[in-house]
Amino acid sequence: MKKYIYLYFILFTLTIVSCNKFLDVVPDNLPVIDDAFTDRFNAQKYLFTCYSYLPYMSGISSNPALASGDEIWFNKLHDTDSESRLSRGEQNSVSPVFDFWRGGLYVGIRDCNTFLERIGEVRGLSDYERTQWTAEVTFLKAYYHYFLIRMYGPIQIVDKSIPVTASTSAIKAMRDPLDTCFNYVEKLMNIAISNLPTDLSNSITDLGRVTKPIAMSIKAEMLMTAASPLFNGNPNYTSVKNADGTNLFPTDFDANKWVKASTACKDAIDACTANGVSLYQMSDFSNPFAINDTTKYICALRNSVTESWGKELIWGYSLSGGTYSLQYLACPRFYTLVSTAPVGNIMSVTLKIAEQFYSSNGVPIDEDVSYDYNNRFLLQKGTQKDRFFVEPNEQTAKLNFNREFRYYSSLSYDRDSWFGNGKIKSEADVYHIHNRFGDFGGIVDQYQFSVTGYFPKKLVNLGSEIRDGNSFISTPYAFPIMRLSDLYLYYAEALNETKAAPDATVTEYIDKVRNRAGLGGVVDSWLKFSSKPDKPSTKAGMRGIIQRERMIELAFEGKRYWDLRRWLLSEQYLSQPVRGWNVNEKEAADYYKIVTLFKQSFTQRDYLWPIPEDEIVKNPKLVQNPGW
Repeated sequence: MKKYIYLYFILFTLTIVSCNKFLDVVPDNLPVIDDAFTDRFNAQKYLFTCYSYLPYMSGISSNPALASGDEIWFNKLHDTDSESRLSRGEQNSVSPVFDFWRGGLYVGIRDCNTFLERIGEVRGLSDYERTQWTAEVTFLKAYYHYFLIRMYGPIQIVDKSIPVTASTSAIKAMRDPLDTCFNYVEKLMNIAISNLPTDLSNSITDLGRVTKPIAMSIKAEMLMTAASPLFNGNPNYTSVKNADGTNLFPTDFDANKWVKASTACKDAIDACTANGVSLYQMSDFSNPFAINDTTKYICALRNSVTESWGKELIWGYSLSGGTYSLQYLACPRFYTLVSTAPVGNIMSVTLKIAEQFYSSNGVPIDEDVSYDYNNRFLLQKGTQKDRFFVEPNEQTAKLNFNREFRYYSSLSYDRDSWFGNGKIKSEADVYHIHNRFGDFGGIVDQYQFSVTGYFPKKLVNLGSEIRDGNSFISTPYAFPIMRLSDLYLYYAEALNETKAAPDATVTEYIDKVRNRAGLGGVVDSWLKFSSKPDKPSTKAGMRGIIQRERMIELAFEGKRYWDLRRWLLSEQYLSQPVRGWNVNEKEAADYYKIVTLFKQSFTQRDYLWPIPEDEIVKNPKLVQNPGW
């Protein structure tokens, strides 16, 4: 039985959806909502309607966490796109970018409420199904509330459907205090967890439906968010109150929130492990051809994210076209163009992120006593020894040498060695990326090129292929909402916050992730290779290590964006220059000159989304977030 849960509803054996219209709230040809709960078939349609409000997690114009921070950058022709507007500091309260307040989540909550209030009326539904369906929708209702809380802080809890005949005062509600919101979501998730199945009863017809391990993992993430500095006694929000004087944010730090989060993380890990979820290892990479261990490592690390039905995935998303568009935009060109560009070739990784990955010794490059950090931007020629990472006899920046395996599995760059794209038989079956001006992978027109010189290789499945240089055929995968390595690092972070100083239980779960990536343990690596050998021994030092580990392991998966916010580090990271190579140059000596593309600016107000102004005009009881 498959243990890996995907949102792959297109495989449901229902025939009630069309190509352009997913699941209708009211079944076709039925005039009133009452008819949606007359029998099992129509009620199931409504169940899937409740699922349909899940945000499009693999869409860069739908999920703000993918390309609105400092990991991914686009050229100036994308300035008007939503993801570019947010990363360039253009958020506003009149017409907010990524406006989820007026978007579908509150509509989804409304439909969840309707389902929960009417499911008892359905004829022909077994008690088991009624219980399971109720648990699923209870979880979805909780998740939609949580998604809004993470963006806006205190929100309006909508616990019941509001009848059409309700008074104006009943509709115009105030925002609920933040702790009330988190406690409400936790309560709903606990109710759902108690009644959700541990595994899918049918791995073909039930793909994508929520299970107990999924709900437990998201509950753990939610409690991590509640415990983090943004929402746990943040002094910047002590004066934010409702009109009646109620504090909307907790005024004092609560250490017990970290204890609750650590317990929830461990419970979720145990549930996932018991259900067959485990870290994807090099030995799990299946290839009928004999390839070297270096290539296997890189392939296995890519597969931990992009392999369909991967063993590490806890919850994934593949609705609305799945990851085709994401892969299309992230993939560089491997061929000289014949007519039009076969791939988007525009998702660019900032130089900051390239510098973020560890050296081959598993420590930051500016701490590694053996890494030539001061000369990292100079040129170096690839040798036969470097052939798995750099094209032999070609020059690239020293920055691209002597890095950890995750660097090479996550990034593509000029003169990079790319394994995949239909060539997987031997170590000689690689493509070499040429990104300089005039190269087939460089600037061909004003729209489709990497503005920094780096691409997020990690997001492209090994089997995705540009065929004959003309067409792009993607191998689909479920975009990860939660992977086991994510959960491991949450647990390590929560444990570190509950202890006076880190111990072996803290490093155990970081080291599991590091060891899978071919690195030594934290303590040993820092002792041997870092200029700061005592860093892992202090709480603050270990906090920084865990944060960096998350930013490396989960790069381009939409985690850094929320992590920086909950850590209160966005002002530090998102107020730096966005830099890349000079992609307008042809010669290596000129190409490898650093250019500044933009100077980001993140202020205190940007930690929370603005509530749309017209919503506050319509409902004066709503208090705007600080600074907006």
